Amino acid sequence: MKENCILQVEELSKSFGTTQVFTGLHFQVHAGEIVALLGPSGCGKSTLLRMIAGLESVESGQILYPEDVSQSIGYVFQKPILYPHLDVEGNIALGFGKKVSRKERQRIIHDELTLVGLEGFSSRKIENLSGGEAQRITVVRALLNQPKLLLLDEPFSALDLGTRRKLATDTRDILRTKNTAAIHVTHDPEEAEIIADRVLLWGDITHSNE
Repeated sequence: MKENCILQVEELSKSFGTTQVFTGLHFQVHAGEIVALLGPSGCGKSTLLRMIAGLESVESGQILYPEDVSQSIGYVFQKPILYPHLDVEGNIALGFGKKVSRKERQRIIHDELTLVGLEGFSSRKIENLSGGEAQRITVVRALLNQPKLLLLDEPFSALDLGTRRKLATDTRDILRTKNTAAIHVTHDPEEAEIIADRVLLWGDITHSNE
């Protein structure tokens, strides 16, 4: 792998049965870099993220990353996955990879919520959150253990336009503050330009049947 490269995708292909999703996909992500993959819905962007995260098998080609990166990948899904029987603090606390004291947990969560503009939300019930607030919570949880790479699977697509733009800006600022590399997939060109250091067009990095 090239120096400072934390992810390298080489000639990656994927099919489901007789349906070829994509073939010949090739790109790189560098440390601290935010890359947007821009392409239409259904082209295989989410499948790619699942492959990078190890949730889908590699058919042919390679996904390469240093060992410390392979064990340090965060994931934010399109729909917020939050548990209604837990408050905001309880949901975020699920992201801790190691045991911490209650006092330390509360301090860390307070600081992280303040960073995303949700100071004072620790005891808020999930049912009382807006869509944008809920997705901010999932971003906080995904970043809790300081992953080397964060995968964002169109996390703002269900929100209204103004909220999408605001969250794209805020998420970009958070990632840069933490110097966390990220791959953000979207079909929205303006969102891609807002959040990313580099925008890759799906058709330029792979051959797709869609």
